[in-house]
Amino acid sequence: MSATIALVDDDRNILTSVSIALQAEGFLTRLYPDGEAALKALIDNPPDLAILDIKMPRMDGLELLRRLREKQKTPVIFLTSKDDELDEALGLALGADDYIAKPFSQRLLIARIRAILRRTELSRAHDPDQADASGPIERGRLIMDPARHRVSWNGTPVTLTVTEFLILETLAQRPGIVKTRNQLMDAAYQDDIYVDDRTIDSHIKRVRRKFREVDSDFDSIETLYGAGYRFSEE
Repeated sequence: MSATIALVDDDRNILTSVSIALQAEGFLTRLYPDGEAALKALIDNPPDLAILDIKMPRMDGLELLRRLREKQKTPVIFLTSKDDELDEALGLALGADDYIAKPFSQRLLIARIRAILRRTELSRAHDPDQADASGPIERGRLIMDPARHRVSWNGTPVTLTVTEFLILETLAQRPGIVKTRNQLMDAAYQDDIYVDDRTIDSHIKRVRRKFREVDSDFDSIETLYGAGYRFSEE
């Protein structure tokens, strides 16, 4: 069956254009003009994924997500303004799965949606009371649990988006091996979509920053100029 995507945004043009793009890719869509209008519908009849604008009247996306998380775990992508890093961090802490800054490429948004839906499907395929057959990835102080989308460094949880998780997972699976930007693009998006090199560099920068927030000496992701990146196991 086609996945259902809920769109919550007070910008009618975004609702219309994104809905048309998603429907062209085979998704079903539900549209809501603000968080208050969406809340009951999303709780009573959860979609497969929700896209929430952060800045909305009546009830903003952060408050909507907080209330949703009291009831269920629908995957969420936030739409943010270009430099709203504080809102992004708060959204991830509340349980958002990813974020994308406006203005955005619809193809990029669709790639993020598919990555999250794939990750959600993999998580549902595992019994939550049983360990993943392949086990978590343990690399020195890094522990990654792909089935549950959990990451910790030296015992401290680190909150990553789905895209960031997939990039780090690709690097950590083979420590010491250089991964090109193209290889990281393929791992993170896995669709026929072009992503600028700078997009991968931005993700790496954010991942490093998040780890340095829990360990200021973190330097396990190395840049090989002209080649790519590698994870260095301590």
